[in-house]
Amino acid sequence: MNFKIKNIQIRHSGFTWLLLLCLGVLNSCYSFTGSSLTDEKTVQINEFPNNAALVNPTLSQQFSTDIQNRFLQRTTLKGTKENPDILIEGEITDYSISPTTISSNTQTTSTGGVIQESQNKLTITVKVHYENKVHPDSSFDRTYSDEAVFNSNLSQSDIEASQVKIVTERIINKIFNDIVANW
Repeated sequence: MNFKIKNIQIRHSGFTWLLLLCLGVLNSCYSFTGSSLTDEKTVQINEFPNNAALVNPTLSQQFSTDIQNRFLQRTTLKGTKENPDILIEGEITDYSISPTTISSNTQTTSTGGVIQESQNKLTITVKVHYENKVHPDSSFDRTYSDEAVFNSNLSQSDIEASQVKIVTERIINKIFNDIVANW
């Protein structure tokens, strides 16, 4: 079967029809929205205070802003301070930088010796309280943790600029998926 549209000839083969059939079947079997938040309209996300022993002075504000932005930008939920359908709150319970094992990355010196670079690990842990007033059985209290390993020669400002962002992004992804994704 051939169609001519503005001097463009489109040829439909058996493969094209099979592809269209498969896409139609997949679309009917699975909804690509993936959101379990169907009846909820409003969300309140409180600030996450940093109650870790080692305090990064910007972590609390940055984490709170990032998680608020994630929910407000990637869902249809509207932010509110009064009687929300969803309440998300919690605290940062751990922020630590610790040495890890020596990495396998090696450098050979001019004398033939091998130097192995040492690495540090940043760990951030966040305790989350999620309350869904529309579907109370979905509510939970969970602890999320993630880490990033980096060369020990990074400065404190480099760690806070890059590694903290990586770890908090991963934690926010986990929280967001646990609340929004319907897998």
